[in-house]
Amino acid sequence: MRWSYRIARVAGIGLYVHATFLILLAWVGFGGYQRGGPTAAIAGVLFILAVFAIVVLHELGHALTARRFGIPTRDITLLPIGGVARLERMPRDPRQELLIAIAGPTVNVALAIVLYAVLALSGPVRSLSDLTAPDEAMFGRSLLVQLLSVNVWLALFNLVPAFPMDGGRVLRAFLAMRSGDYTRATATAARVGQLFALAFAFWGLFGRGSPLLVFIALFIWLGAAGEAAAEQTTATLDGVPLQRVMITDVRTLAPSDPLSRAVQHILASSQQDFPVVQDGGTVVGVLTRTQLMKALAERGQSAPVGDAMRRDFLTADPDEPIEQALARLRTCGCNALPVVRGRQLLGLLTLDNVGEYMMIQAALRGPTA
Repeated sequence: MRWSYRIARVAGIGLYVHATFLILLAWVGFGGYQRGGPTAAIAGVLFILAVFAIVVLHELGHALTARRFGIPTRDITLLPIGGVARLERMPRDPRQELLIAIAGPTVNVALAIVLYAVLALSGPVRSLSDLTAPDEAMFGRSLLVQLLSVNVWLALFNLVPAFPMDGGRVLRAFLAMRSGDYTRATATAARVGQLFALAFAFWGLFGRGSPLLVFIALFIWLGAAGEAAAEQTTATLDGVPLQRVMITDVRTLAPSDPLSRAVQHILASSQQDFPVVQDGGTVVGVLTRTQLMKALAERGQSAPVGDAMRRDFLTADPDEPIEQALARLRTCGCNALPVVRGRQLLGLLTLDNVGEYMMIQAALRGPTA
């Protein structure tokens, strides 16, 4: 995610913080300073950091459960509205998705139980309804009571069946287990999620809810639509071999070619990345448009392609499922994957070409009611 900076690795997973999160800390610190000076400012910042440590543990619950099913997590990013764990893929088994989705709120429940036990050992504890009172009542309580309240609210809020939140994923898992149709279950869960988004937005704008609910509603609405579209893509590409979608009319370069030849290819076609081949078609590198522009600025058009190309590059096999190669393409930071058998170039896989294939399949299905 842009404007995100890695601050640590936890359980082998990169932990990133978005720049807007730092703005939140500054805003909380400034507000605390205005109310009670430096002590209040420090207390407010420390409380926010503690809350987001809980959020990290929540996201780790998802990530480590997914790892048990062989699904790695790309990273965890902290945003002002919470945390996001980006899994390499979502499981196609609804039972696995159910366990992954419920793992985060389970972490919050476990933390709440531990905090309640600590408070019980240190003195009398108020009723649960009092501990989960609205935010205005929290500021006069101890840090442990506040964190207990945060965990209870996080668990309850995340279990709201608003897809793609945890509760929405639980809903989709149950629908998929009942119907056996993952695509239909996703569409239904997405519609439910968007209904909740409308309710949150209305409450935030016209009710007594926080204006933050409007941003959460936007996140849910866009997330539900994106998840439904991604599932439709997965269903369309399911079982399709890569060789049916790849570009076979590929312009290539040799390591000894001048960069001016790559410029000619870019101007004469829509291709942006170029496999670099030698010895009758053996791929030895890839020249991306970004690398080409940088090399042109630094070395000029006469510099050889071999000095600017990437020698560490990913490839795809023509017989592998396209979804598998597509996931690799989305995470490699490149625009195209050379499709090879051995090291011999057979074609090129690009997101644009996959999009064209999707449009063709949609047209062949005909208009939907």
